Amino acid sequence: MTSQDWFSKDFYAALGVSKDASADEIKKAYRKLARDLHPDRHLGDTTSEERFKEVGEAYGVLSDPKQRQQYDAVRAMGGGGPRFQAGGPGGAGFEDVFSGMFGGGAGGPGAPGAGGPQYRAQGFEDMLGNLFGGGFQRGPVKGTDIAAATEVSFRQATEGATITLRTATGDITTRLPVGVRDGQKIRLRGKGRPSANGGPAGDLLLTVRVAKHPVFSADGRNLHITVPVTYDEAVLGATVEVPTLDGGRVKVKIPAGTPSGKTLRIKGRGLQAKDGAGDLLVTVEVAVPSRLSRKAKEVLQAFALETAKDEPRKDLYRDAAK
Repeated sequence: MTSQDWFSKDFYAALGVSKDASADEIKKAYRKLARDLHPDRHLGDTTSEERFKEVGEAYGVLSDPKQRQQYDAVRAMGGGGPRFQAGGPGGAGFEDVFSGMFGGGAGGPGAPGAGGPQYRAQGFEDMLGNLFGGGFQRGPVKGTDIAAATEVSFRQATEGATITLRTATGDITTRLPVGVRDGQKIRLRGKGRPSANGGPAGDLLLTVRVAKHPVFSADGRNLHITVPVTYDEAVLGATVEVPTLDGGRVKVKIPAGTPSGKTLRIKGRGLQAKDGAGDLLVTVEVAVPSRLSRKAKEVLQAFALETAKDEPRKDLYRDAAK
């Protein structure tokens, strides 16, 4: 998408949010629309497919603080300030604009034939590039970058799945990096808009949203899982089976006296990549039964009497007084 497109496209309206919406409000609106408009739910519906693309483009820009700032500036320029026209009565042409920028009038030093430096009137994109720090461009110019967003499942993210994106420039197939994080931005070089004068194509800036898994979470190549254990397993020690992402199970030794919240590391059972594997991090959570039989209560009360001299909160009280 070019900066010139931003004059005619209202990304806030596309997502149904206000211009001062927070990042969380924008994310929430995008996720709902992307879920409702996903092509898999509207097979053959070209209207929904176009809306899906529009929503993805809008989120790709508004979710990036820098792009959002530039978009707001461009929209403000087009909405109420001076308009750039092609010349003629009632409007300043590009030559007049650039002549004014360099200190010359209609016949000043910057005008053709005036003896000073000769400045060629440039296109709209070149002007915006200059306004945002790009300056004049000579020779083949790189195509414009475009922004897009996609949402993938947890397994697609952890496996580094190959996905197909529907963008403004057509369908693009790419492979995700193993363990891509929620909100991570990926630059796909050469997948943006083609150059207008023989230069390299622009890039596609892809924002990836990763759905949550009910059991696992990921941190880079490491996998996290919380495993409930009984009170006696934590106190006396035990060996328990823990599920793995590939559908199998691995045995984990719980040392005697393991407190709730302690994390155990299983080497090499995390995400698998070409240059190495991560670890599986198992956090122990002591499960407290909601109901006990009379006999179990009696045994537990006897245990409480036997360990009454132990004070589990003494360090807490001591540290709180510091």
